[in-house]
Amino acid sequence: MKLEEFFPYRLAIAAEAFSRNLQDVYAREYGLTREEWRLMSILDGVGRISSLDIARRTTLDKVQVSRAAARLEARGLIRRFVPDSDRRLREYECTEAGRALYGEARPKVNARAQTMLSALPEEARAGLEAGVNALIDTLELDIRTEPERD
Repeated sequence: MKLEEFFPYRLAIAAEAFSRNLQDVYAREYGLTREEWRLMSILDGVGRISSLDIARRTTLDKVQVSRAAARLEARGLIRRFVPDSDRRLREYECTEAGRALYGEARPKVNARAQTMLSALPEEARAGLEAGVNALIDTLELDIRTEPERD
């Protein structure tokens, strides 16, 4: 089998190209890396969240989370906390400046995504959405970004 016929490869290439296209907006206009954007996206509206939950809900590992968080903290966009219950853990939340920046950037990034998706025929777009949702469910991925309730 040729690599370009291997489904996981094709899926990864398409996802990477889609992501790079979106990155053009948040990197160029807001100076955010992909890791920083993903961290800001997770933090949007959830309040405080741990580095472990961030890593679990994204493709970022703990080191990527830590480095992105350090850069965002240096820009005053997020705050970092060390809980007394586990000094090894880090928790993060957006600052007011971070919420403002993300609130300004998100509609532009969403518009770019919609532009790309709207180029697909409606039936293909619906099939893609259903297929991605089914794959997420089948793999039992937890990509929820809302805070967990006890």
